[in-house]
Amino acid sequence: MPELPEVETMVRGVHPHIVGRKIRRVVQCPCECRPITLSPGFDEFAKRMRGTHFTAARRLAKRAVLDLSTGDSIVIEPRMTGLLLLADPPDPGHLRLEWQLEGSGEYSKLWFWDRRGLGTVRLLRSDELAELGATKLGPDALAMTAEAWQAACRATPRAIKVLLLDQRVAAGIGNLYASEILHRSGISPLQPANKLTRPRIARMQAAVIEVLEEAIACEGSTLGDATYRTALSINGTYQNRHRVYKKTDEQCPTCGKGAIVRIVQAQRSTFYCPKCQK
Repeated sequence: MPELPEVETMVRGVHPHIVGRKIRRVVQCPCECRPITLSPGFDEFAKRMRGTHFTAARRLAKRAVLDLSTGDSIVIEPRMTGLLLLADPPDPGHLRLEWQLEGSGEYSKLWFWDRRGLGTVRLLRSDELAELGATKLGPDALAMTAEAWQAACRATPRAIKVLLLDQRVAAGIGNLYASEILHRSGISPLQPANKLTRPRIARMQAAVIEVLEEAIACEGSTLGDATYRTALSINGTYQNRHRVYKKTDEQCPTCGKGAIVRIVQAQRSTFYCPKCQK
């Protein structure tokens, strides 16, 4: 489930505790579940980072990037259930990788934990990382202007909810926050993107910023399965502010007249109020 706010929270959580710390050892944790995608193979992966140190932790769309003193970067895509943790993993059976750290600090280990094994961890050179950003990702969603959204919407008749999920258009918006953004904007998820007026696109762009920044301030959304946790293994709180996501049949908190409905778009669940999202 981790989306832009959750990944941003992860990297902000680990940054002050790992930057400047030397990597003493990398361990592949024993796990009997589906293996994560690891590139290169573990032996080379561990060899290339042993003895180096972390220089930064940052976000690239819905990926966490841990920069190393060699110029390489560890690029982690959490996918559905991946977490970067410094403390108290939900359970030890789904730990995948462990970085043992030297130097003074409250935490001596950094873990990647993944219940479903859908996450990817790649060690990339600087040129490989630049190619990833240039060829597969659009501008960061928090940096998209109203004018950029207008250009993207004019170019396609796709439903606006489907467009919001296209990482080549705007990087970082996932399924949960797309539904919340469109509700905040008063826009139907079924609306063809190229039929949206300039004022409505401007309202949507403002909602993108508002929703994502609020979610970051709340350290993300921890849903009913409690999979997502911050780097310090604390639940996020933005789920308490969800207006439509997984609120099927509940009264709309915005207009008070409609009931939230669930539909499927591009094989993903969409939640909205037919009364105030026309």
